[in-house]
Amino acid sequence: MAQKTLADLSQRMREIDIAMLNTHTEGGAIASRPMSNNKDVDYNGQSFYFSYGDARTITDIEANPKVTLSFQGPKRFAIAVEGRATLIRDKAAFREHWTPELDKWFDQGIDTPGIALIRVDAERVHYWDGTEQGELTP
Repeated sequence: MAQKTLADLSQRMREIDIAMLNTHTEGGAIASRPMSNNKDVDYNGQSFYFSYGDARTITDIEANPKVTLSFQGPKRFAIAVEGRATLIRDKAAFREHWTPELDKWFDQGIDTPGIALIRVDAERVHYWDGTEQGELTP
C-alpha cells in the first residue's frame, strides 16, 4: 500500500482532539500532558496548542524545545511526532488559531494574561493504521 501523505494524516487527525505533549524536565525526566488541538488541524507538519505562560510545559520548552506528540485515534490509528516547539506570544497568531472551545479554558480569550501558543514543527512523523505503518519527514 502507498505511503500516506501529510494531507492523509491531517484528515485522520481531525478525528483526534487530544494529543499527549511530551517535554524534557529540568531533572531529565519526560513529562506528558494532554493538549487539545481544538480541531484546528490542517496538518503540514505544524501543530498548535494554547497554554498558560506559567505552566510547567512552557518552562520545559524554554529549557529544551525538543518535544514529542502522541495521537491515538479510532480503529487502531496512531501518530507519533518528533519535533521542536516554539513559543508564540503574539495576539495575531492567537487570533489565527483561536476556536470558541478555548473560551472555557481562557476566560478573556486572546486577551487572557500570560497565555502562550505552542507551535510544534515536526521533524519526523511515524504513523500506524491497523497493519499499515510509515514514516514521513515534513
